[in-house]
Order: sequence, then structure tokens, then C-alpha cells
Amino acid sequence: MIKFLKICKKKPYVFLKEKYNEAIIAGQKNIEAISISSYSQELKQVDSRYVNLKFITDEEFIFFTNYNSPKALSFQSHNQIAALLYWPSVNLQIRMKANIKRTSNQFNQEYFINRSKEKNALAISSNQSKPIGSFTQIKEKYNKAFKCSDLNKCPEYWGGFSFTPFEIEFWEGNEYRLNKRNFYKKNNNDWDHCILEP
Repeated sequence: MIKFLKICKKKPYVFLKEKYNEAIIAGQKNIEAISISSYSQELKQVDSRYVNLKFITDEEFIFFTNYNSPKALSFQSHNQIAALLYWPSVNLQIRMKANIKRTSNQFNQEYFINRSKEKNALAISSNQSKPIGSFTQIKEKYNKAFKCSDLNKCPEYWGGFSFTPFEIEFWEGNEYRLNKRNFYKKNNNDWDHCILEP
């Protein structure tokens, strides 16, 4: 599930909330799964991965990760991303281009303290995406963190990222590939709208 903290009244966000509600009613699983694509200036490479989208507040989309992870480092080197949601229950893709930044330490702490101890122990114990000798070592680090760490204190190396789209496309699949594509592009504080051909 995605939590809407503040509902934005601008057209693409109103449409997004309508489609989200339709997908929930249709029984969409993993509705919070969102693909994030980034570019690393250092490696000169693009990369994609799924994360869990936790919040939408006004025009911002928020997820959490380890700040030392490859994706976080790529966001630091190049603050534009592409994001993709796909909800097959309503045959809808939502494609976005956006600028990304860290959330505040206060926001991270407030979120962290309300998570389960099990999730927090993993956030504390994991050097995300770094090589390790075995899965047994991962479990040992996790168990040590669960027993010995303050599981209410958000570590400095873990927290949220907020991205704000400047382009949003809603791709709705139809028979014979007569797909409906509503495209929105931000123009100062407004959103220009057009229909794209399939």
C-alpha cells in the first residue's frame, strides 16, 4: 500500500489517485513496487531496481534505502531519475521523469521509529549491496543487531529519498494496441497535457 499524506489537486495527481483506487478495488498486489532508473556519473552506467514506494505527499514520491547503496550514490552524482509503476489489474503504466533528493533526518527518524524491530535490525546491520562471504554471515549480523542495537534510532546511513516528477505519462492498454496515453509536462507550477499516439 502507498500512503497519501497530502492529496495534490493538480490534474496528473488527481488522475493518479483515481487509478490507484481502481487498482486497489481490482485487487492489485504489490501496488507499491516502483522501478527506479538512475545514472552513475562515476561508472558512466544506467541501472534500474524495484523499491517500495511508501508515501506520496503533494507532488513528492518517497521511498527509503541505505544512503551508501549504489543507487543512493548514483542519485548524488546525477539527481534525475526515471520511475515506472505498472498495475496489471487495470492495465496501467505510469512513467515519470523526476528530480530526486534526500528527505530530512527528522522525517527519517519519525518514520524509522514506527517500523517493525525486524526491519530496523536489517537496516542497521546491512551494508546494502556490498559483497559478503555467505548468507550465514548476513544472518549473524542481523541477529547481533537485533539483540544489541537501539532499534528505535535511525542510523545516519539510512533514510528516505523524495522525487518530484516533471513529466508523467499514464499508459492505458487497450485491444489491438489502441493504447490511451495521457502525457503531462510541468510548466512552472502548471501541467501541460496532451494525448500521445500509441
